[in-house]
Amino acid sequence: MTLDKLLYTIVIMFVSLGINAQEIATVSGTLKNKKGEAIESANIAIVGKSGGTKSDKNGNFSITIPANQNIQIGITYVGYPNIIKTFNLTPGEKADFSPTMNTAAETIPEYRHEEEGNRGDPMVKIEPKLATKFTSASGSFEAILKTLPGVSSNNELSSQYSVRGGNFDENLVYVNDIEIYRPFLIRAGRQEGLSFINSNMVSDIKFSAGGFGAKYGDKMSSVLDVTYKEPEEFAGSFTASLQGAAVHIEGASKDHRLTYLTGIRFKTNQYVLQSLDTDGEYRPSFLDVQSYVTYDINEKWEIGFLGNVAQNKYRFIPETRQTEFGTINQALQLTVFFDGQEVDQFQTYFGAISNTFTPKQGLELKFIASAFSTLEDEKFDIEGAYSIDELERDLGSDEFGDVKFNRGVGTFLDHARNTLDANVFNAEHKGKKISGNHTTFWGVKYQHEFIDDKISEWGFVDSTGFFIPHPADSIGYTTPSAQPNQLLELNEVLKSQVTLNSNRYSSYLQRSWAWETDSVNYTLTAGVRGAYWDLNEEFIVSPRTSFSIEPNWKKDYLFRVAAGVYYQPPFYREMRDFDGNINRDIKSQRSFQGVLGSDYNFKAWGRPFKFTTELYYKHMENIIPYEIDNVRIRYFATNNANAYATGIDFKINGEFVKGVESWFSMSVMKTEENLTDDFYIENLNSDGEVIIPGFTDNSTTVESNVIEPGNIPRPTDQRVNFSLYFQDYVPKLPSLKMHIALYYASGLPFGPSDNHERYKATLRIPPYRRVDIGFSYLLKDAKKENKSKIIGGFKNIWVSAEVFNLLQINNVISYLWIKDVTGRNYAVPNFLTSRQINVKFHFEF
Repeated sequence: MTLDKLLYTIVIMFVSLGINAQEIATVSGTLKNKKGEAIESANIAIVGKSGGTKSDKNGNFSITIPANQNIQIGITYVGYPNIIKTFNLTPGEKADFSPTMNTAAETIPEYRHEEEGNRGDPMVKIEPKLATKFTSASGSFEAILKTLPGVSSNNELSSQYSVRGGNFDENLVYVNDIEIYRPFLIRAGRQEGLSFINSNMVSDIKFSAGGFGAKYGDKMSSVLDVTYKEPEEFAGSFTASLQGAAVHIEGASKDHRLTYLTGIRFKTNQYVLQSLDTDGEYRPSFLDVQSYVTYDINEKWEIGFLGNVAQNKYRFIPETRQTEFGTINQALQLTVFFDGQEVDQFQTYFGAISNTFTPKQGLELKFIASAFSTLEDEKFDIEGAYSIDELERDLGSDEFGDVKFNRGVGTFLDHARNTLDANVFNAEHKGKKISGNHTTFWGVKYQHEFIDDKISEWGFVDSTGFFIPHPADSIGYTTPSAQPNQLLELNEVLKSQVTLNSNRYSSYLQRSWAWETDSVNYTLTAGVRGAYWDLNEEFIVSPRTSFSIEPNWKKDYLFRVAAGVYYQPPFYREMRDFDGNINRDIKSQRSFQGVLGSDYNFKAWGRPFKFTTELYYKHMENIIPYEIDNVRIRYFATNNANAYATGIDFKINGEFVKGVESWFSMSVMKTEENLTDDFYIENLNSDGEVIIPGFTDNSTTVESNVIEPGNIPRPTDQRVNFSLYFQDYVPKLPSLKMHIALYYASGLPFGPSDNHERYKATLRIPPYRRVDIGFSYLLKDAKKENKSKIIGGFKNIWVSAEVFNLLQINNVISYLWIKDVTGRNYAVPNFLTSRQINVKFHFEF
């Protein structure tokens, strides 16, 4: 690390630490309804500013505000009218604000609106209880994100998602200001198990699909920022379903200096996997234990610990597979008989200790030390004997749908013995200071990585008695000594051992302003990040800014614009090519982004609604091309492409049904890339036809042309996405509810798997279409008295029935490529899950 780069990082750190604070005041109070009942989880915030707080179970809240100026405090809660009051307090003054909340609409238990927060902030807030009760086959916390604009996924078994043309590795995830990592070797969604985030422990969710500030890390697509709760009293929950079980407990000491929050989850998707087109014995087992504990040393110093231990095991013994594919004119069927098994194990350990200091009001200093370790083991030996048959499609034939004749037979064998040991250690400082009408954030971070990867993987295909790849031979020779040596050439051989040690340094400085002029609200955020990686000796600087204006119009509009330079330094996966080699000179991918958006709040049928639009463009350089198979991303490990992504997102959300929130999202997007060194040879025969092995009769080349493909669709080029999340209830029986999630996503690009030639990936997977529906009934309501000895000890009891893939649509996730000895390829679709029913019980105490 050169001296000037080191000085730059140190200067940012000390400049940020030297910011002077202005005086502040405090507004506190207790929120109750007209019956005198406490209002819990109401949102209290300074109008026009990010952040804010919530009322506790007793209705109490406290919020700090700048002194010596007019500040508007707003209180919002679903089913109640908004309350706004202006304060102008002297430094250190404390004011009481305890209005009575009068009901404006019928309140539906457990369902609340998405919080609006600061409308000018690119971070969108999501109500945690919506994520907890969301219906999905994966059962993951992230499932609700897939209904948001700009977010797409074509795999219900996976918690991974793509945002505005980016891949799964381009999304940041934070829990309590700590970046979260996921396992490396996972190939398919059915292996994933549990995502890190435990929805029972969440108190706050923020998400941005682009244009986020400099305080968030160096990735190019999105950021998910989750905060775990600090309980006020003892409570807990227990959930059981056909997919597994979960239990959590929480509580606090009498003096509230100690809080604890622990969750245990067990998941087995064996029931869902039985609907896949490959029959066999599925034995998945996923378990994790997570705990968050805080202790107040004194009023100004809090220590926190966040820990997680997860053990995900996946065993699969395939037996048979039968898949029909092709067209009406050429209907084909693949039949495979398997032998062997797959045994995978992913063990992850995570621990973090945080120290939070508030030496005076408005100033927060946080010091975090964290460690992440993953031990991954992937073993499989699977042999398959397959037959490709053409089916009878003559409607008048008695043998319609039966095998007409055989096109070929063959065998394949896939072998792997892969292990990976990855460790990431972090030490960082983060600070926040409220000064008048602006808030300043700063941070510095050191990260050490150690990775030990051993790969032994190969496969072969024997098609109709011929080994593929088929070596040159001379049929009918009489002099064996005159023939060349024959080598047994395996398919996709990958053998390597890599040990990697490296250090990363980063820092950021960000300031946000909020002010009002002539009843027009403005917000401005500007910041810069700097980072250095000693492995490739690269230093990057990432400036980011956003601006919003809320004009004083009759209609409630807000307009915002965001721009910035977003880098993505390579992690281990981006560095490893298809042969297992590591490119230590690889550089960060770079994206120049611009976002233009608007919000429109309005009322329809006397109920609140919000219409959001965002238009964006990304120009990307030094891109590392990649391929996606299911959820496995394999990189070319070289910066040899430029790319772009552009599109528009729409969302309308509100009370389509009185008292509960629903939303519709639609996105139109296009993303392409141009590999700078990409070309191929096109051979023509004497008839002027392009020679295609296995299809062209005249295969004698008379002319060859060099073709440069130019822009080609990126693997995440999903042009149209539409999603819906809708909630309803029986008007005279609001405890009986219905929630439905609908998805439509146009097909992703794909191509032949051999030779990893990106220009061939211009075919399209069929569109992803899916409907999941759930019905729930509140057996026990904490707000109503129940003297039953059986259920009286519980606060709330829910029972629900869920139907996954209601319309029984066969969605395609990827293709299995079968090649015969003539070189002809057959793309056999790998289908996702079919219709399944799940029953769930949820108890709160």
